[in-house]
Amino acid sequence: MDFQKVIAELKEDKGGRIILMVADGLGGLPLEPGGPTELEAAKTPNLDRLARRGVCGLMTPIKPGITPGSGPGHLGIFGYDPLKYVIGRGVLEATGIGFAVGPDDVAIRCNFCTLDSEGRITDRRAGRIPSEESAALVQKLKAIRIPGVEVFVEPVKEHRFVVVFRAPGLGANVADTDPQQVGVPPLDPQAHDEPSQKTAEIARQFIAEARKIIGQHPKANGLTMRGFSKRPDLPSYREAYGLKAAAIAVYPMYKGLASLVGMDLLGQPSTLDEEIDVLEKAWKESDYDFFFVHFKYTDSRGEDGNFDAKVKMIEQFDSVIPRVEALRPDVLIVTGDHSTPAKLKSHSWHPVPTLLVADTCRPDGATEFSERACLHGGLGHFEAMYLMPLALAHAGRLAKFGA
Repeated sequence: MDFQKVIAELKEDKGGRIILMVADGLGGLPLEPGGPTELEAAKTPNLDRLARRGVCGLMTPIKPGITPGSGPGHLGIFGYDPLKYVIGRGVLEATGIGFAVGPDDVAIRCNFCTLDSEGRITDRRAGRIPSEESAALVQKLKAIRIPGVEVFVEPVKEHRFVVVFRAPGLGANVADTDPQQVGVPPLDPQAHDEPSQKTAEIARQFIAEARKIIGQHPKANGLTMRGFSKRPDLPSYREAYGLKAAAIAVYPMYKGLASLVGMDLLGQPSTLDEEIDVLEKAWKESDYDFFFVHFKYTDSRGEDGNFDAKVKMIEQFDSVIPRVEALRPDVLIVTGDHSTPAKLKSHSWHPVPTLLVADTCRPDGATEFSERACLHGGLGHFEAMYLMPLALAHAGRLAKFGA
């Protein structure tokens, strides 16, 4: 029997309230053998205190050795099998900015990039140009017309924007055009099946027209496309877990994923402190059972390869923990959607440190929140899709299985 169906049958529509705090890309690696990871180098007195009260473990986002994208990483911690439910980055970005992705749509997450005179990428993110500057370029791209296709172009944040192609029969099985390195040109859109051939050709036309429009910009004179995708069919948090769920995030992609699983999006925060402001208000004034709070910058500093900056972001994350703890949630979980070691400058397959705090925890002897401590923690080594059942159980929201 499908495990998620088992949980749906055991769920109870009453019980404790849950807060899930996600520090994106939390897990790390030592820069030198025997040295500390970013989490171990950070001063985290609040998380360490929670570790002594709760139970720790290491969480594998998908399967051992598999490096997850942000979409599959979050699907796992939300309790959905990321190998069964596949959500492309394009749909996540589009949904996150409030774009209603329809059945005839293919959504694509795009990056402005910097090209040299030979058409080779020198900066994959166009210097992370300000959102205002990016939005002005997106406005110009809205003028692109392709026969037989509706084209939507919307700004997201910094160098990111969304393109949606709408036409009957479009496939989404098209390879990314981002080569994931500099010194080479963007890749050509390549379809992997017959229905996607039309999509790939539309993408080529869009890229060619876009280059004519932005080609003289000093930084954002090119673009790459990632995550060609169509809207999936996912059971909601209410259907799967009996939870009235809410999400608090800054970046649109994470709002999009939360929205796809039926979470309500709260507030318009732009900083971590503002996210906690929204959480505090909603905790007191609403009847939500579950809150997902997302912090991005642990991930982005890891992708930048900046070990010290990632350490500081972890310390910033730690600084808001007393405010969350003061709400007295029945279950508080701290984890990441994947590891992003600064040493690798990218997502990795390494398990993610995870902490669960509830009055029903069995003490495991951990005295700090770190990769080393979590390796010996009472949660053991588990797959991400089992995190939500653990949260529900500790919140008193799962009935007994069998007689």
